Amino acid sequence: MSGEGHGDGPGNGPGPGNGNGDGNGDGDAPGTGTRGGARRGHGSALGEPVVRLEGREKVTGAARYATEHPVEGCAYAWPVPATIARGGITAVDTAAALAVPGVLAVLTHENAPRLGDPGDATLLVLQSPRVAHRGQYVALAVAETPEAAREAAAAVRVEYAPERHDARFTADHPGMYAPERVNGGLPADRVRGDVGMAFAASEIRFAAAYRVPPLHNHPLEPHAATALWIGPRLRVYDSSQGAAPVRRALAVLFGTDEELITVVSEHVGGGFGSKGSPRPHAVLAAMAARETGRPVKLALPRNQLAAVVGHRPATEHRVRLGADGMGRISALSHEVFTYSSTLEEFTEQAATPGRFMYASPHSRTTHRLARLDVPTPSWMRAPGECPGMFALESAMDELAIACGLDPVELRLRNETAKEPDSGLPFSSRMLAECLREGADRFGWRDRDPRPGTRTEGRLLIGTGVAASGHPASVSPAAAEAHAGAGGYRVRINATDIGTGARTVLAQIAADALGAPLDRVRIEIGSSDLPQAPVAGGSSGTASWGWAVHKACRELLYELARHGGTPPETGLSVYADTAEEVAARTREYARRAFGAQFAEVQVDRDTGETRVRRLLGVFAAGRILNPRTARSQLTGGMVMGLSMGLMEHSTLDPDFGDFAERDLAMYPVATCADVPDIEVRWLAEEDSRLNPMGSKGIGEIGAVGTAAAVANAVHHATGVRVRALPVLPEKLLPGLAARRRDAEVRGAEGTTRP
Repeated sequence: MSGEGHGDGPGNGPGPGNGNGDGNGDGDAPGTGTRGGARRGHGSALGEPVVRLEGREKVTGAARYATEHPVEGCAYAWPVPATIARGGITAVDTAAALAVPGVLAVLTHENAPRLGDPGDATLLVLQSPRVAHRGQYVALAVAETPEAAREAAAAVRVEYAPERHDARFTADHPGMYAPERVNGGLPADRVRGDVGMAFAASEIRFAAAYRVPPLHNHPLEPHAATALWIGPRLRVYDSSQGAAPVRRALAVLFGTDEELITVVSEHVGGGFGSKGSPRPHAVLAAMAARETGRPVKLALPRNQLAAVVGHRPATEHRVRLGADGMGRISALSHEVFTYSSTLEEFTEQAATPGRFMYASPHSRTTHRLARLDVPTPSWMRAPGECPGMFALESAMDELAIACGLDPVELRLRNETAKEPDSGLPFSSRMLAECLREGADRFGWRDRDPRPGTRTEGRLLIGTGVAASGHPASVSPAAAEAHAGAGGYRVRINATDIGTGARTVLAQIAADALGAPLDRVRIEIGSSDLPQAPVAGGSSGTASWGWAVHKACRELLYELARHGGTPPETGLSVYADTAEEVAARTREYARRAFGAQFAEVQVDRDTGETRVRRLLGVFAAGRILNPRTARSQLTGGMVMGLSMGLMEHSTLDPDFGDFAERDLAMYPVATCADVPDIEVRWLAEEDSRLNPMGSKGIGEIGAVGTAAAVANAVHHATGVRVRALPVLPEKLLPGLAARRRDAEVRGAEGTTRP
């Protein structure tokens, strides 16, 4: 999908886009830079729909991804996954593997080098005979060609002593406990007031359970790395959302100084969170390179990703809402049950939307966790908010029906000027405006609220709405700005995962410098550059852009001291935002908001569901580049549609692994599934967050979309699906029951006098 916005007002550019990450902005190789020619002359490029600076490199194949960098004498690696869910290795036979022509080495726990402990057990590969989950790596074959490495890996024979394992997730698992913290360092439990009392006293009470299955990131570029040692120095080209954390981990693992390691993430083919922290492939590539004395490339096979690079864990949600006759919520309870592995504790923060979305004098939001013999969960686009908002926004739809209120009106009646959980005022909050604008554009007020009343032949037509919210965060970052005879150069260790980050950072720099965009060169994607946080949490551009803005403004000051002309050797300024970020973190609750509207059709005979149109209206601060912003928001909504109707994995309790391990068995939305999608945004500038007035946009498009689709399905059919995805087999029993009821009512009507 591709499309271009023209910047003629909020959201007026036609067509969907093609982004999939976080931030308002995408890249080129460190040290080379690319000059933007989309805007020339004077005036600010910020806010303009500038074409991606590296676009030509990508479409011509000049952009180098992790395993595409040319290195002489390169070898190739292929990993061997464990075939048991729990137990120990009793013997490893590598003779047949070593006999394969071209094989250089086979590494196992018996001969692999000892690693230091980086504080993440998933990175301690080939260190122990213990097996913590099926798919954990137990050997690595290294050969002259990828084909030989694959053949050798298949020839490795591993004997195990299996042990009884537990891979069955249920909300009543006897091992459930309350973790101290959940993802993001948030408290696991938050209680305000007396929920039990308030719920019992409520005029209208609603309670239901919802379930989101395991979900997998599946970026187009698999997790991959090229590693080479040059004496004591290690260089790794890694498909990662942040080069700095990978460098830190490798330094600890291999017992060397960080200064001796360079990690480069020039172009990254998507991540969706799964590349937000170091992964085993980079460790294995570096280990194999050290042992063979050769550069080594390793691209993980897609059917192994489900077990080793994280996933969104299954979550079960128990939601209770108590309201008065006007629909005003007095009690809100959201309890989440989920799991992690025995290796690492990771808790999806899925109850947190209830802490900030709606006014609720009495509130209880909790998380409970069971440790199972399964792969370790991790981040997936909008962790916490995405599954949590499906449950909360589905419950809000059901509460609206119980109250006899329009779903949009119910949400408006529960608006709040302060974040309920913290009591802090929002730096900006335009959720009500998003709902009203969306309702007007979608034609919501013409909707008949009765389910199953709109038909087109066999098709049942319905519409649904859901609100969305996501933290608007910033982290400290550093940048360097340089002025010379050839123009300006800005350096920062940002990572472009396909979002347009290079382009937007160049726009920010040009705006701060008061210079034409084609005079600014951007260098990103290397741990040797000034340090910055990972591309994640919809905080990348907000954090990196602040540092770039500060460095460029200070460079202007220094240039003024030199009479406006840099010396012959050039003039450089280094700046970081640690103090400014610390000073701005306690005064306001900072979040982006939005509203998604969906229209669906459901075949009454087959249960096949298709989305006809989606509308998203967002308040996400100042939009720095309409072209890349539309791309991000559209991509998020497509992912939410996919989550609502298609995506799911099955955690097999007998084998301890996922049945769906490739894109043939794990369906995602394709062009044929994507309807007419309209993206709008409101004019909002949040200067309390950063000097650009921007918020992150990479994730909020996905948040709320699945709920809007599921709510639309209920409106079309009268059948409520509380466990994603909305599959035909979940609809057919309810459709058949409603058809029988209609036939009975019709028969009764014919016999009445």
